[in-house]
Amino acid sequence: MTADRSGPAFSAFSAFSAFSVHDIPFSSYGSWFDISPVVAEKTYAEDLHLVSHQNGMHAVLSLVPLDGATGERAGTRVEATPGLLSWTGAAGRVELAYGSPDTVRLRGAGLSLRVRAAARSLTPFSGTYFFHDAAARAHVFTSYETGRRYRVTVLSGTVTDTSGSQALGSADRGLTVAADADGPWEIAVEELETARPPYASPMSFDKTVEAARNSFADFVDTIAPWRSSATPAAELAAYVLWSATVRPAGLVTRPAVLMSKHWMDKVWSWDHCFNALALAPGRPDLAWDQFHLPFDHQDETGALPDSVTHSEVLHNFVKPPIHGWTFGHLRRRLSTPPGEGELAETYDRLERWTDFWLTARRAPGAALPHYQHGNDSGWDNATTFDPERVVVTADLAAFLVLQLHQLAELATELGWPEKALGWTRLAADTQAAMLDQLWTGDRFVARGVGSGETWHSSSLLDLMPIALGEHLPDDVSSVLAGRIEAHLTPYGLATELPASPHYLSDGYWRGPIWAPATVLVEDGLRRGGHHRLADEIGARFRALCETHGFAENFDALTGTGLRDRAYTWTAASYLLLAEAHVRRGSH
Repeated sequence: MTADRSGPAFSAFSAFSAFSVHDIPFSSYGSWFDISPVVAEKTYAEDLHLVSHQNGMHAVLSLVPLDGATGERAGTRVEATPGLLSWTGAAGRVELAYGSPDTVRLRGAGLSLRVRAAARSLTPFSGTYFFHDAAARAHVFTSYETGRRYRVTVLSGTVTDTSGSQALGSADRGLTVAADADGPWEIAVEELETARPPYASPMSFDKTVEAARNSFADFVDTIAPWRSSATPAAELAAYVLWSATVRPAGLVTRPAVLMSKHWMDKVWSWDHCFNALALAPGRPDLAWDQFHLPFDHQDETGALPDSVTHSEVLHNFVKPPIHGWTFGHLRRRLSTPPGEGELAETYDRLERWTDFWLTARRAPGAALPHYQHGNDSGWDNATTFDPERVVVTADLAAFLVLQLHQLAELATELGWPEKALGWTRLAADTQAAMLDQLWTGDRFVARGVGSGETWHSSSLLDLMPIALGEHLPDDVSSVLAGRIEAHLTPYGLATELPASPHYLSDGYWRGPIWAPATVLVEDGLRRGGHHRLADEIGARFRALCETHGFAENFDALTGTGLRDRAYTWTAASYLLLAEAHVRRGSH
């Protein structure tokens, strides 16, 4: 069916035409900046800002519509759709669209616009410097925080006021642009490095909007062609992924889907797995890049970094080894199968990552690896880690077993039967040790590496060995399924039992619903034959996203979105579960 792209309905099924920029930043595929009132962690400004994610998250420019007659701040209603952001007031309208990943075009009629530096310079070596660049015929803001320049070129209209040009110290800096008598004003704002030729408009503003809409339409049609009225949040989920994707820059070696273009603007080394899986059928190259990006920073021990972003790679923690589980699913979902060279490279990277856990994270004589902190598990403050932090846990053993099975499968395919046999035996030995040392007959316990003491908690983390699916003995699988069902609220899986004295509604991993736990549990239950419970978990999470969006996590008892409100692994998890639901219904 041919998509109708004459308006906001991009394709055969379009579930939304507008979204709130308070929840989801307005941005474009490839861009390192967004337009949003969110200017820092949990900090909302009165005005929309150009917020850059190069060298950290920094609000660079504020964009303030003014009444064209009075010059005062105009009361406006902000509306965002894929491709177009607008401010509408009684006196007129301002519109913004991305002309390229590093350029936005703005135009207005009836309203003028004040563009000012968001950060004031307290010294000559901080904040933002502002001047008129005669060579480029433009006004330029240079940001100390981002290390980039922001060039404003007037395409039509008049600069009616400037302030702070060439000033040092704490002066206000900016310019105001207004329309001439014969038509609207229009400007281009570019994020650039040292210099480039003067801006030349390659197309009209309307054509710019059309191109941006079509870019998103092509994206959503490739990654969610199955969407329908039964999956009403699929298009918005696709927008969250599309708009959070940045081009390679700095330490980001490949096109990358950041976790958010709010303050969680990094790639963490397990979050990326869910984005890769959601993208695989429609955008296999982008999915492959998502899977491998953290491996580009693998250290000499085989450890993956904790996180990667534009100007920082952190190695103080790691994340759980879910990458074998991920790659098994990724291979089946990729519309373009990896070649032998790609498989060999992946094998090498997974082998080194596995060796890290078997050497650096196994105490002498131990059969099972351990975490050094809750952060290593991805469940930073889960109650499993309350008694001690350096602990052996069953979830880690289970993920490692799945990774060992994947290594065996890859070794077989690459023609290395002896290696395959070794990995298969090690998987069996590791699972046997997990059951022998951590299974009590009705639950898994954790064990302190230093003390040797064991304990259990009310955290869903203790039940994550369900991810082993078909590999688990039936009696263990059934007990885990029953315990998992006790965590199921009307909105999804609480990460701490709501009846627990340690439950906190906004307690991070001590209560709220999280997407990765949901996907891993749903998949393990389904592979273990617990289809009714898997269906219920999937349905409740889909309904949660359809009602409350794609937050970092959710209040398990009310469904309210918490923390960062535009989180890509949440959007990706919705797409995974929604697609699977549609596929099952079609058979």
